[in-house]
Amino acid sequence: MNQADFESLVEKIDRLLPQTQCTRCGYPACLPYARAIATGEADINRCPPGGEAGIRALAGLLGRDPKPLNPDCGVESPPRVALIREAECIGCAKCIQACPVDAIVGAPKFMHSVLADICTGCELCLPPCPVDCIDLVPA
Repeated sequence: MNQADFESLVEKIDRLLPQTQCTRCGYPACLPYARAIATGEADINRCPPGGEAGIRALAGLLGRDPKPLNPDCGVESPPRVALIREAECIGCAKCIQACPVDAIVGAPKFMHSVLADICTGCELCLPPCPVDCIDLVPA
């Protein structure tokens, strides 16, 4: 496969991924996971946000048989978004730094808010929050 065909395949795979940038697949974002699938380094069943439908779409694109979601990567769940309990937020900005899609706005020492239309529900903002004031709610 020449470089142009490879890049085209990577782009097609990436378009099928949910773009949550959650890292649950073991890669730092959806594009590196797409590249790993294209090279054969990663299997098509490592994306919990994409779930069964995503696995089926990838299998169809690549001419492979679908397989169950790899449980080591997590479980499929309905889409969720982060919600900051603003009265409890201390303005540390650690959640802002952790958000891969810039869905959290605020300034140091001021409360923060989540832009729900942008939030992918990746959960990466949860661990760094020192006061545990972030919940995931149905999208």
